Amino acid sequence: MATSSIVRPQRESRDSVVIRFAGDSGDGMQVTGSQFTLETALAGSDFSTFPDFPAEIRAPTGTTFGVSAFHIHFGGKDVMTPGDAVDVLVAMNPAALTVELGDLRVGGTVIVDTAAFNERNLNKAGYERNPLDDDSLAKYQVLKFDITKLTADAVKPHGLSSREAHLCRNMWALGLLLWMYGYERAATIDWLKRKFTKKPVIAEANVAALNAGHAFGETAEMAEHMVGYVVPKAEVQPGRYRTVSGTEGLAWGLVAGMRAAGIEKMVFAGYPITPASALLHTLANLRAYGVITFQAEDEIAASGAALGAAYAGALGVTSSSGPGIALKTEMRGPVHRHAHESGAIRSVSGGAWPQRRRATRGGGAGIDGRLLRYRDRGGPHRHEIHDTGDHPERWVPGARRRAMAHSARGRSAALPHHVPH
Repeated sequence: MATSSIVRPQRESRDSVVIRFAGDSGDGMQVTGSQFTLETALAGSDFSTFPDFPAEIRAPTGTTFGVSAFHIHFGGKDVMTPGDAVDVLVAMNPAALTVELGDLRVGGTVIVDTAAFNERNLNKAGYERNPLDDDSLAKYQVLKFDITKLTADAVKPHGLSSREAHLCRNMWALGLLLWMYGYERAATIDWLKRKFTKKPVIAEANVAALNAGHAFGETAEMAEHMVGYVVPKAEVQPGRYRTVSGTEGLAWGLVAGMRAAGIEKMVFAGYPITPASALLHTLANLRAYGVITFQAEDEIAASGAALGAAYAGALGVTSSSGPGIALKTEMRGPVHRHAHESGAIRSVSGGAWPQRRRATRGGGAGIDGRLLRYRDRGGPHRHEIHDTGDHPERWVPGARRRAMAHSARGRSAALPHHVPH
């Protein structure tokens, strides 16, 4: 009886490859890219990375300005730059595809999660029709997988909720890419077990998703475009090496600059949001070197704390994902004096949205004050308090409201209870 054997296709050789993982800010693309980098380093390849964080804080899910990406260039030669043209783009939703597609080279590979390309996400990303169903991606190799369902099937034995299962999609995608370039999974599995030591079920589910993505590549490699690649090891001089991230380099650079300037203390104030949170965590471990860290309520408060520390003689440092400091630069203008709830007068620096007192009609109790953020400054109505016609946000006793506001119709501006804006 004749026997037949499956002849697996030969893996193609690549001197260097550029991969970009992209998705929503909650899809774990930074983790995926970091773990792929770790496995790349352990395999002996040279590499350069470039994390790309969202441009807006807490951007709505599925929008283009909430896309998070991780870019890695690796190969068997000296890699000096992150690389411009992307060879493989992993797009976890339509927004990631529309933002990152322009950097993908002609003939490059696109890996997408088809479950994310629903009508709602397509509308958020600005697509009038599904790009997976027309010829708009004809110049690329498109690999369409229902990663959401494949991940849910892989983690089903672990009893995760649908939301928890959805969060494992990045590990499935990572497993597929590790298979595609012939890299191991051991370091990532160890990392998952350490990270979720107190949540072993979550660790096991993520490992299952990672293995499922890797196994999918093995079983689907007979497909037309589903092939594996081999990237040779780089020539590295023997010796002891230390991994230094950009965050660590920045932290130690700040300490070195403080010492060089003859300053004894550095005060770092930051709001914990990616990527600023990583710098906050790193500097918090450098207290022995004169570093004081302060976790602020928001980025504007962090900027103010850093300025205050600088006036006190310390090196004041803050960090931001971008919008916080950008907003702080707009906080300019004359000093506005206004009434506090207690009736006392306080001064605040003029801002993009200075507080202004408005009056609204109460239910038979006369005019009650409310605090509103009002964009207009100056102009012909600068000394008026307008009747908004809606319900007040905050009710206050009569003694306080008389110190806060007056009716533009019923009282004279010269009354002693009048408080200028």
